[in-house]
Amino acid sequence: MNLPSLAVVVPAFNEAQRLTDNLLTLLGYLQTYRRGAELILVDDGSTDGTAQVAKELFARRPDVAARVLRFAENRGKGHAVRAGLLAAQAPIALFSDADLSTPITELPKIVGPIEHGQDEIVFGSRALDRSLIGHRQPWRREQGGKVFNAIVRLTTGLPFSDTQCGFKAFRMEAARPIIEQAEINGFGFDVELLFLAQRAGLRLREVPVRWDHHEGSKVHIVRDSLRMFSEVVSLRRRIARGAPRPASSPEMSP
Repeated sequence: MNLPSLAVVVPAFNEAQRLTDNLLTLLGYLQTYRRGAELILVDDGSTDGTAQVAKELFARRPDVAARVLRFAENRGKGHAVRAGLLAAQAPIALFSDADLSTPITELPKIVGPIEHGQDEIVFGSRALDRSLIGHRQPWRREQGGKVFNAIVRLTTGLPFSDTQCGFKAFRMEAARPIIEQAEINGFGFDVELLFLAQRAGLRLREVPVRWDHHEGSKVHIVRDSLRMFSEVVSLRRRIARGAPRPASSPEMSP
């Protein structure tokens, strides 16, 4: 049995209403441009039939390897992403938000540098080239993101402009120890993964990608911003207390 060459992980929570069109878009892209890839949908305790919608659709499209991982309880996006990445059998795995805010056609931008041996984690950014943003977020949400990023830079020392874009790719041989060590289940999980990866000496790259805001975001601007702030502060304290440094990854051959 041939292993997939690439895995696309999609975390989903109560996405049944808009899932079909987006999954068809993903399946069509993979079938046309990324044969040999697999699609993993992670249902994070949905109560609206998200998993069933995905299973029925996948059964009608056997031309692409696709499967559903389902958790009975909602554990958080961080937990769903980690579970999907760790379930991937491919050497490169990426996760994409279920609403496809970043179009899947941007995939080569974050997978290419890894395939060419240049980086081990590559992630999309809305901040590096704002001309690529189509439909912008509401002003309060956009400003909240800028404030959160400033806090991330101050607290962790990460030099990146946008840690929260839901479009990140990983060379799994290098990143698996990082993913296994991570603990944050909430929306602050992106920061934790990048922070642990930087501490381990992995090669990280932030690249500008196209992005559009879609209504129906699961992020509550006040509640989740406070929670993310708490998660980032807790991460810093955990590291300061002497949490073990992740093992360095094997060198990547070009």
